[in-house]
Amino acid sequence: MPRRPDPDLENKILDAAQRLWKKGGESSLTMRAVARAAGTNTPAVYRRFRDRDDVLRALLQRIRLEMAAALRDAPSAEEGCAQYLDYALTHPHEYELFYRHNYDLFHSPRARPAEREPVVYPGRDAMRRKLQEELGDSPDRHEALVVALWMVTHGTATLLISKSILPENATAARTAFREAVRTMLRHGV
Repeated sequence: MPRRPDPDLENKILDAAQRLWKKGGESSLTMRAVARAAGTNTPAVYRRFRDRDDVLRALLQRIRLEMAAALRDAPSAEEGCAQYLDYALTHPHEYELFYRHNYDLFHSPRARPAEREPVVYPGRDAMRRKLQEELGDSPDRHEALVVALWMVTHGTATLLISKSILPENATAARTAFREAVRTMLRHGV
């Protein structure tokens, strides 16, 4: 009797790749290791993903959607920034993976032409909608504010994750972050 394909194998592969990245970083993410961690064989992984970069692209898309959900589910733009920061701090490995490889895999000259198509950023779209609800006007009118909020949030996340801001100063840093976001929202940048 022929084997029936596992409809959830792609998710198992991505879950395995995510666990491997958390445990050992970039060097641990080989197709053979992913297959072993997913409980399958290497040819099954290659049937679903062309290569390691393809696995990384799928992981980045998953992370992008998780970060967007944090923003979309927030009751306000300020809370959206806080939830994005919380996501980064509770998922530092995923956050690092996303920002280490996003440009290279989707925008750089080395990206395959199909992957160089414009990437949709659902988190940015969610924040634009939040700002439209809170500040009025069209979402396009808030693009500079979206970018400024992202820069402050990403900078805070990066400083806290890298411990450039010492752990004993993390609470004060988060307070300063919230005040900066409030000020930016109050003044429209």
